[in-house]
Parts: sequence; structure tokens; C-alpha cells
Amino acid sequence: MGEIQAVILAAGEGKRMHSTLPKVLHPLCGRPLLRYILDSAVAVAGEPVIVIGRGAALVRETIGAGWSYAVQEKQLGTGHALMQALPHLPEEGLLLVLCGDTPLLEREDLEQLIRDHGDSAATVMTAVPPDPTGYGRVIRDPGGAVLRIVEESDATSAEVEVAEINSGSYCFDLKVLREFLPLLSPENVQQEYYLPEILSLMREQGHRIGASCLGRWQVALGINDRCQLAEAAAIMRGRINCSLMRQGVTMIDPASTYIDFDVRIGAETVLLPQTLIEGNTVIGSGCRIGPGVQIMNAQIGDGVVIRQAVVAGSILENGAAIGPFANIRPGCRIGPGVKIGDFVEVKNSTIGAESKLPHHSYAGDVDIESGVNLGAGVIVVNFDGRKKHRSLIRRGAFIGCNSNLVSPLEIGEGAFVAAGSTVTGDVPAGALAIARTDQKNCAGLGKRLLEKGLQQDKKGRAEKEEKA
Repeated sequence: MGEIQAVILAAGEGKRMHSTLPKVLHPLCGRPLLRYILDSAVAVAGEPVIVIGRGAALVRETIGAGWSYAVQEKQLGTGHALMQALPHLPEEGLLLVLCGDTPLLEREDLEQLIRDHGDSAATVMTAVPPDPTGYGRVIRDPGGAVLRIVEESDATSAEVEVAEINSGSYCFDLKVLREFLPLLSPENVQQEYYLPEILSLMREQGHRIGASCLGRWQVALGINDRCQLAEAAAIMRGRINCSLMRQGVTMIDPASTYIDFDVRIGAETVLLPQTLIEGNTVIGSGCRIGPGVQIMNAQIGDGVVIRQAVVAGSILENGAAIGPFANIRPGCRIGPGVKIGDFVEVKNSTIGAESKLPHHSYAGDVDIESGVNLGAGVIVVNFDGRKKHRSLIRRGAFIGCNSNLVSPLEIGEGAFVAAGSTVTGDVPAGALAIARTDQKNCAGLGKRLLEKGLQQDKKGRAEKEEKA
């Protein structure tokens, strides 16, 4: 069989995406489209050659420098793209030619293509989808041998009715390919060098052309527009969810659970509906996540509970409880057993073990040690209009409801801040801080104010009725 090489065609303009982003870089479950077929190719062949064109610099930057790239300066078709890769390839062996926009092809599909190739000069991977519209058709002779592939724009009415399509993936004998690739001609509707035409040229010279028909037609899906991108994403999410469930993760409703490819989740964790987990998130075992949760690039320990909340770029240690309706912004470390309750926002802060921020609080740029309690409505005021400042709340401190802590300051160990205080200076350990004006009761004034308000309301209603 010889050495197996691979070329990934990733130079297309992707006009139907209507995007400034190269098509092969559009995200699918948290990864660029191109990354999927690269992984599959590497599993069966040597280091692939990636043919790039539109947005070449961005493709290099995104995929990385550790690959072999060939550049197609002008997009003149798939045959022309493959010509650019030939100088990077050995003289002989087997060559897989794959498309950068076919993310659903897996290792076993490529292995099947190689097995079915046998001693053919070329083998095309085919599929039979329910609707072949938009794909090149595979034309066979009465005995089932492949005669040619015809693009839909060049097909006759009879050929358009053929259900078997070209997936765009091939296996070639490299020595034969080098002989026939220069013979391609742009004499067609698009005036491009169609790679499928090489099959007809080879057959005319007596070479055997094979076909490898996929049992799962969906994996042949190419991404040409955003509708197809969404279709492929649904299939990929199904694969991801099934894999996690087989590893011991429970999903109450997999159809409403959206998980990126690189996410890792431990056994016995339960995911409730409307949960979105993105990026390189790692979640431990025995957690309960959802409903209505979004997690991005976070590290979640064991036994964590998150309800109706957003967690981004942060670490949540074992047994933390988040939500409902909490927002953990990037740069936070939430310690074991911490309670972050409803309508609490935490930003760039550390919260020590067993501390509690139960409701309606903001903790920004603050280090809170263990066993601290923040009452309802506590605000750590970290921005003075020009720059951010950081504060420290020592172990066991108690911050009363509706208090403002104006950074930078330090609240000492075991200190008590009385409710309604605006604290602008340090509070020593064990001290009680009260920073509010004395209460003043004005006899009878409350009643007069209420009566005045009632009179104004009555007058307003009368004026409205008169205008009506």
C-alpha cells in the first residue's frame, strides 16, 4: 500500500456564508470547521498538507504554524488547488484528498475509503442523501462501475435525477495522479479545474476507478452556508452528548443541552435543560448544572450546583453553590462550600471557603477569606471613575445589608460592618464599623407629606378626566 499522505483543501471563498471569516474557520461546537477534518486525517495518514487561499494568514494564525501549508493564490477549482499541494508530496504512495468543510468525517470513514480503494487508481467517497441538490452526481455504468462525476451545473436532466453524490473526498495512487492532474482543463461552466474530471481521464486510459459509499450519508455533509452549518452542528452535538452520557453524565433533555467539543464532564453529573457549556470547560463529578446555565472556559470541581447563572473564565471549587441568577465573571476563584445566591455578581475576586454572598450583592476586585457573610445589597465599590482598586475582607467578617465598601480598604478578621454603612477606611479586627447618619424623627411631618401627595394625585386625576 505504501505511505499514506493527505491533502486538505481549505482555500475556498465560501461566498454563500456571506462572511468576512474564511469558511473553514467558522466555529462548530467550539472549534473551527477545519480542525475536525485535520484530526481525522492525522489519525490515518502523515502530516496533512493544507491548501489555503482566502484569508490565508488568518487560517495559519488560527490553526497554527506546525502544519505544512500550500497557497492557492487564485481560486480556480479543486483540481487547481491540488496542483498547489503536489510539490509538498512524495512521488508515490496513497493520497487522501479531503475538504476542509467536511467536519463530520471520522477516522473510521477514512479507513473505509482506504480499504475500499484497494489497487484502484482513484476511489471516490460517495453517499446517498435524501436530497442530493447542490452536489456532484456519481454516474455508473450498468455494471456499477464508476464512469464519471458530473457537477450539478453541468449535468443533464437525467443525471440530475441520480441520487448518489460525490462527497468531495478521494483516495488516489499518487504516481497515477501526478500523470493525470496536468491534463485537467477549465472548459466548463465555471471555467475551473474540476478535480472530479480526472476520474474520467483515468478511466479512458484503462485505470480502475472505485467508489466507497458511506453507510451514514450525513457524515458527507459539506458546509456551504449557515443552514448547513446548523445542520452539522446538530449532528456534532448529538455525538458529543452521547459520548458524555456513555461516560456517566446524565442529561435530562439532550436536545436542549449544548456542549462544545473540548468540554470534559465527570460521571454522576446531571445537566438540566437549557444548559450551554463552552470552550475548554472542565466539570467534576456529582455536579448539578442547570436549568438555564451558561458556562464558558471554567474549571468546576466536584459536587458543585449551578442554577440559572453565567460562569465565565473562573474556578469553582468543590461543593460551591451558584445561583439562581448569579453572574461569575472572568478571573474569579470561588472556594469550597461557598454560596453565591440570587442576583449576585462577582468579578476578578477570590471567595474563601464557606463564605456566603446570598443575594443582591456585587463583589468586584476583592479577596474575601473564609467564613465571611455579605448581607443583601452589599456593594464592593471598586471603581473611582478612573481606575480600579482592590479590597480585602478577612476571615469571619460580617458585612451588614445595604453596605458600601469603598475600595481600597481592609476589613479585619471577625469585624462587623453595621447595615447601611458606607465604609471608606480600614476596619480593625473584631471592630464594629458604623458609617451612617443619625436617625432624625420629625413629628407630624410624615402625615402632612402623605396628605399632600394624596391631594396632588386627586388633582391630577381630575385634570385628566377634564381633558378626556
